[in-house]
Amino acid sequence: MRRLLMLGAGLLLALGLTACSDTGIPEGMEPVRDFELERYLGQWHEIARLDHKFERGLERVTATYSPREDGGVRVINRGYNPEAGDWEEAEGRAYFIGSDNVGRLKVSFFGPFFGGYNIIELSDDYDYSMVAGPDRSYLWILAREPVLDETVLHRLVERAAALGFDTDALIYPAPSER
Repeated sequence: MRRLLMLGAGLLLALGLTACSDTGIPEGMEPVRDFELERYLGQWHEIARLDHKFERGLERVTATYSPREDGGVRVINRGYNPEAGDWEEAEGRAYFIGSDNVGRLKVSFFGPFFGGYNIIELSDDYDYSMVAGPDRSYLWILAREPVLDETVLHRLVERAAALGFDTDALIYPAPSER
């Protein structure tokens, strides 16, 4: 009986942890195909984002991706907190969901909890990308340079609006320094 109770508790814990992870992709969206991780690696500058407590108030935000020995991707997110007068940094890890030539990954910064990282737009030269989380409350527009051409940015924001994101709520943080 005790063994059965422990097994049941273990299953409930596993289900609870699974419920805390959401690696989905918003309905009606497709991740980019013919994705090449090697070209995506390196530093990206955050151009725009929807607000979340883990980035609230941060400026000059960058994300740097590099390979991990286990086949995953090391993720370093860094941003300046002007209110505190210092830099904040978080290290995470990401892994492909399915094929490694599709821009769909799961990323974790907190133990076993993963969230969706869905690249829904990517320039041919890998100079900018648009990333959705597991639902429409997560959106990032990233670029290799601290500032993105206004015409390109306008087109990406229009596309995000057409996909159902609340683009009126986008935050345009102060650009990161080169």
